[in-house]
Amino acid sequence: MDRNAIGRESKPAINEVEKGSIRKFAEAIGETNPIYFEEAAARAAGYRSVVAPPTFPTTLRAGSDLREGLLLSPGKHLLQAEQSFEYARPIVAGDKLTVRSKVVEVSQRQTPSGLTDVVVIEDEGRDETQDVVYRSRQLWVVRMAPKATPGDLHE
Repeated sequence: MDRNAIGRESKPAINEVEKGSIRKFAEAIGETNPIYFEEAAARAAGYRSVVAPPTFPTTLRAGSDLREGLLLSPGKHLLQAEQSFEYARPIVAGDKLTVRSKVVEVSQRQTPSGLTDVVVIEDEGRDETQDVVYRSRQLWVVRMAPKATPGDLHE
């Protein structure tokens, strides 16, 4: 991995948070809390609209995918090992979040299968007033693909 990738940022992209997207995401993860589905329930709980579940930012995208340009190359596999989220406030339907990704760490770690490249990417979502709404931190493991042997090929 190229340590010069540290500090590289994606282009920003605006993501409009819609009620339908929140509903589909909440259903997909098995949520049942009405604040994720019903405007009245969200307002009664003190929110201005339907609330996005805590891991919803996994559906938001920056203007370019740093994983593809930096991490994925022929012969490499990519595995997300960890992800964490930090919020300044809840994400709600109607938000227009500008999302940007940044490479913050490139290192190598010893594992049972040998030296492994590790990359940490942070995403940041800002609202229309440029206030930070959330940050996520993702740890990616980059490994060489196993080499094919003649026994792997089937005719």
